[in-house]
Amino acid sequence: MNALILAVFGALALISAVSMLVLREPMRVALALITSMTSLGAVYGLMGVHFIAAFQVLIYVGAVMVFMVYVIMLLEVKEAPGSKRFSRFVVPGVLGGVLLTGVLGVAVLRGTGSTVPVATGDVFGLVPFSSAFLTQYWLEFELTTVFLVGAIVAALAVVGVSRRRQG
Repeated sequence: MNALILAVFGALALISAVSMLVLREPMRVALALITSMTSLGAVYGLMGVHFIAAFQVLIYVGAVMVFMVYVIMLLEVKEAPGSKRFSRFVVPGVLGGVLLTGVLGVAVLRGTGSTVPVATGDVFGLVPFSSAFLTQYWLEFELTTVFLVGAIVAALAVVGVSRRRQG
């Protein structure tokens, strides 16, 4: 039963990731991204990595996506009337994706009887993760925070300039 639920959430994540590429409206793309991230959180939870699943849902879905939806709604993105639906890189991109899928499928089929070496050293835990996060990765976390605040200020500046031109 667990494998079936894992397959359903994996397929849902894949379908929503593909739909992000083909949808046209920015809000629908954001909703597809939210679905993909939530499905990945469920996959992590089913695999037993509950801490990463909680981070996936709380930080990515809860914070980053709320920010992205806010910016999309703030900017009121409209599509130009004469714009093309896809760029010229769609055909090479689809061919590359099909080729990558084929190579991965062959690799999976050939490796069905092999075993994967598992590291027997350190066990993942909350204390080692949090100490590494607070000692090694604090700068990246703070830079991300500054970047998000800068993006909000830039979005407000763009909206203010475009509204002054309209009015």
